Amino acid sequence: MFLTLDDMSLIRGTSLQGFSELVEELGSDPGALLGQAHLPADVVGDHDSFIDYRSVAAVLEAAARATGAEDFGRRLATRQGLEILGPLGVAARTAATVGDAFASIEQYLAVYSPAIAVSINVPARGRTAEFEWRLVAQRPPPHRQAAELGLGVSVRVFQLLAGDDFRLLSLSLRHSAPSADQGHESYFGCPVRFGAPSYAFIFPSAVLGRPLSADHSVHSVVRDYLASIALPTPAGFIDPVARMVRRMLPTGGPDLGLVAEQLSLHPRTLQRQLSAQGTTFATLVDDVRRDEAERYLRDTTMPLAQLSGVLGFSEQSSLTRACRRWFGASPTQVRRRG
Repeated sequence: MFLTLDDMSLIRGTSLQGFSELVEELGSDPGALLGQAHLPADVVGDHDSFIDYRSVAAVLEAAARATGAEDFGRRLATRQGLEILGPLGVAARTAATVGDAFASIEQYLAVYSPAIAVSINVPARGRTAEFEWRLVAQRPPPHRQAAELGLGVSVRVFQLLAGDDFRLLSLSLRHSAPSADQGHESYFGCPVRFGAPSYAFIFPSAVLGRPLSADHSVHSVVRDYLASIALPTPAGFIDPVARMVRRMLPTGGPDLGLVAEQLSLHPRTLQRQLSAQGTTFATLVDDVRRDEAERYLRDTTMPLAQLSGVLGFSEQSSLTRACRRWFGASPTQVRRRG
């Protein structure tokens, strides 16, 4: 199936592979949960079917509540692996090294879902690397379970490609810590940081150089096929700018010049490219602030004075005015709704 620019919020049906079986094992009705999320049962596990990622995130959250399994996303991850990516998984398996495999996944992940992106960052001469998983669509819904599912599957893919001895050094989760221990550290086998700026994990960079049983002819054919159906998504440029803005918020507010410098662009070039995507730097900063404010108010109990600083506001009154403009309510009222 070919994707168009109207399909930005879709994800393959294999994103829910194993969902129905897990829900039944936990004593709940998968059909009822799928129905509430307006998801036909026959799309679950089907690579040729595309479904709305918001519905996927919603049904995962609903399943965690209905079954009482707060680790539902992580449990589901044990039932998924490279096969959910279809031909993209074949490209990864036939690459020359683990690093090349993930380069293919990073480049063509939109074939699986334009709503998700991953990236690997290796500092110069660094002994560690960072893998980041993120939703790139604006106004993401609550997605604690979807994020833990995505990270869990990513770790499994690393273990499949790099070997069973692959280990994480640390893991970061954007959502707040649960009130009781839910086994995150034992599941991922490393220290876990909650309330972090991103969903990511750190691992030894040497892993990326490990050779695979490469099949260059198959790899080339599959990459050509992926290139022919890949979506030329506008988010491809906006996403790294938004990520940079998000990281700079706590420093007192992003600066156009600094963001452009980090992206190796002239400020006017950055403005011009954003304009071509139908937005401006100021609008993008406001959108990122809004998303971050909604997430913190919904998912954490962070004091409002501290939250104001995290969002780059000089005083709490600025946060209050912004919330009234964004949500038509004060920060406290938004938190109560959440």
